[in-house]
Amino acid sequence: MESIKEIRTHIDSVEQTLKITNAMYLISSSKLRKARRQLSGVQPYFTRITQTISDILHRTQGVEHVYFDRRPGPHHKVGYIVITGDKGLAGAYNHNVLRLVEERMARDTDPTLFLIGQAGRNYFRHRGTQADVEFLYTAQDPTVTRAREISDTMVTLFRKGHIDEVYVVYTEMVTAMSMEPRILKLLPLDRDAFPWTPRPGGDSEVSYVPSAGQVLNHIVPGYLKGVLFGALVESFCSEQNARMNAMDTATGNARDLLKSLSLEYNQARQSAITQEITEIVGGAQPAGEEDGSGDWNDDWDDDWDDDWDDALP
Repeated sequence: MESIKEIRTHIDSVEQTLKITNAMYLISSSKLRKARRQLSGVQPYFTRITQTISDILHRTQGVEHVYFDRRPGPHHKVGYIVITGDKGLAGAYNHNVLRLVEERMARDTDPTLFLIGQAGRNYFRHRGTQADVEFLYTAQDPTVTRAREISDTMVTLFRKGHIDEVYVVYTEMVTAMSMEPRILKLLPLDRDAFPWTPRPGGDSEVSYVPSAGQVLNHIVPGYLKGVLFGALVESFCSEQNARMNAMDTATGNARDLLKSLSLEYNQARQSAITQEITEIVGGAQPAGEEDGSGDWNDDWDDDWDDDWDDALP
């Protein structure tokens, strides 16, 4: 059994860890709410862009555009935008995304990586996998500006023919307890992703100036920016939620460990107190009682009686 001092040191250490895990839980909770509010604030704008693209595809039958161009061929080049976190202590959040993208890359002959997040950069660097572009900014603060930078890079590479398909690999927070890695096709766009929804006021005549293709040139990059921003926020929220769950579990384990250590500490302390009392009681006993003889007192009484008898007349 550990000494009382060792147990006390262990208890202090667990208490400090408990404070850290509890603080990390609260910080992740605050970041999660902030990101959700940010996404809700810009959602109507991107929803409107999606509706406009659907409207163009519905009203302009057989419209052809580079963003909807499929490019079959023997040298099909596929790019993957991989969104991971910058830190650990988030359970299997990073591992699940990296495992999914590795499984998907194994099917392609010439995959290209575009990495967001320090965890993904370190993972593929240690395995000798070359990344085409590393977006060297933190994944902890998703913004519309960063989403626009990524979408502009992808659009440029796609239009120049350097990449034939682009996918986004991220984590979607399905529920508070369920997070799943997803692969979303970014380019080329699928017409099925833009279903037609009739407007409440009825179907009215709409003209696109100077042309439907020019309008698509202008609004599709905005749509891609919205998709990427949504993926960045979803990944960030999933990371914070995973960290909250991990810290909540760690906090619970720390409390259980504190209970066990407190019981062990009390037992050791009680044992030490009992031992001290036993030693004190044993040291306070007379010497005659220690060796089991009580003859000294009797002999002294007999000598006293004899001396008293001799003194009497």
